[in-house]
Formats: sequence, structure tokens, C-alpha cells
Amino acid sequence: MAEDLPSGAPCAPASAADPAALAAAQHYPAGALYVVATPIGNRADITLRALHVLALADAVACEDTRHTAQLLRGYGLQRPLLALHEHNEVAAARGVVERLRAGQRVAYVSDAGTPGISDPGARLCAAVRAAGLRCVPVPGASSVTALLSVAGVSAEAVTFVGFLPPKGRARAEAWRHWAALPTGLVLLEAPHRIELLAAELGALGPRTLTVGRELTKQFEEIVTLPCAGLAAWLAAEPQRRRGEFTLLVHPPDTSAPHDGGALTPEARRVLALLLQELPPARAARLAAAITGAPRDALYAAATAEPSTR
Repeated sequence: MAEDLPSGAPCAPASAADPAALAAAQHYPAGALYVVATPIGNRADITLRALHVLALADAVACEDTRHTAQLLRGYGLQRPLLALHEHNEVAAARGVVERLRAGQRVAYVSDAGTPGISDPGARLCAAVRAAGLRCVPVPGASSVTALLSVAGVSAEAVTFVGFLPPKGRARAEAWRHWAALPTGLVLLEAPHRIELLAAELGALGPRTLTVGRELTKQFEEIVTLPCAGLAAWLAAEPQRRRGEFTLLVHPPDTSAPHDGGALTPEARRVLALLLQELPPARAARLAAAITGAPRDALYAAATAEPSTR
């Protein structure tokens, strides 16, 4: 029987301090793009494999060369850097493809988190794959998975939205589309638009919301409250309007039965008419706007009975 470790004692094998030793079991082919996740706040969240790949790369493509140079220095690394961001991604991707064709290993990192998740990287990977070359994921930190892991909601019941359009009609139309879905919603928002998002979320009333602010950073906050309570929570402390936000709108509560007592005959009549022409989600949303009945109850009624279309 193994001897128990003293309480609080670290359990670190000798090889844990050597990223190369732990990562060496996997093949790292030349002429491949390595998509590397980096910390979203706490620099200790880098993976040993990410450090190995960054040290192995012939060049590191990145959103901001100054930011990435500082990040690499913190880990004792120095690599040639290539600027690749949302404004030059298509053109810069061609240069990366040429390097890969020449047999180089190129790593790509965004400013924080996993590239391609509301960060540049998707068009780069598309260009690499179109050229018949390999993209290798090196997973790690992500604000989306970080929040989902503590929210108590199954990811199977969640739709990833990311950032809404910044303003105007495009934002209003996008919000109407996403808010009508019967799933949970994962949203990302910048500090200068968080109050606008709070006003939009207020329309969902008592529906549950989990907010992650400054995840993994010194002033991290995670709170669960009704959607209608986000504006007041932000206003209670001025610093809460600062930092990066990841938000999970929980799926609608379907535990309460939505029977005839929840909907008036008029609401059911309007819903039945709309279902003759529209899918359940759109029919429920329009019926709610026309009759004032709860959209969740209308959607439950629309999906509980055979379609009349």
C-alpha cells in the first residue's frame, strides 16, 4: 500500500519540470501549423505541451507581436514572430502556408485563450487545410469552457454565440434570433458594451444567468443571478463594468408544466395559426409578441403537440 503524503504536500514527479520529456511521446511533424491555446489571465495556466511546441516552432504567428513577445519572455522563450490578426489574416495566411511548404513548424497564438474561438485563426486554418497541409490543435485555456465547468449546466443544452454585432440593426436582429432559441446561450462581451447587453438580457426576466468577469485573473468574479438582475449587479460596484465578460444564459426552465392554465385560449389560437406557416421557435416568439403570453410556455406547447403544417 502506498504511503500517504502529508496534508498539503505537492505531488510532482521528477519529469514534471521538463516539458520536453512529457511531450516527447507525441510526433510533431514538420510542415504543420500548431494552433496553441495560451492563458486567458493567469500565466500559470499554460500547458507543458504548449511550452514544448512554442520552443519547437520555427516561427510563432500571433495577433499582437509585442504582447506575444512579452508572453514568451515570461516562459524563457524567444522565437521569430509573425503578425497575423483580423485585419491581415487572409494575406498573412499565405505567408504561413509558404513557410509550411518549406517544411517549417509554425505555431499560432491569439492574445489569450484558444485561437478561432471569437479570435482570429479560423481563416488561417482554412487556408492551411485548403493547401493540403496539417493543422495540429494544442488545447488549453478558454473562457467558454472555464465558465461552463462551474455553471452547473450541461454543455449539451448550450449554444455558443460569442460576440454579438457591436450595434445597430445587425445587433438587434442577432439578439432576436438567439433569444428565441430554447437552449442556453454562451455570450462574450467587452466592458464598453456590457451595459447594453445587460439591458438586452433584462428582457429575459427571471431566466437564470451565470456571469464570469475577469476569469482566472486577480479580480475574478463568478455570480449566478436572474437575467433581469445583471444591470443592478453591474451598477452596485463601479469596477464590475471593467474587464472581459463571459456569460451563460441558462436554458429555459421546463420543469413547470405548461398546460392550459399557463396559456389563454386566445394565445393557443394564435399559436396554432402561426404553426401552420412557421417552425415552433419562430411561432412561439411571434405569438408571445402578439398575445403577451410567456414565450417559454408557448414554445413548450408548440413542441408538445404534432405539427399542423
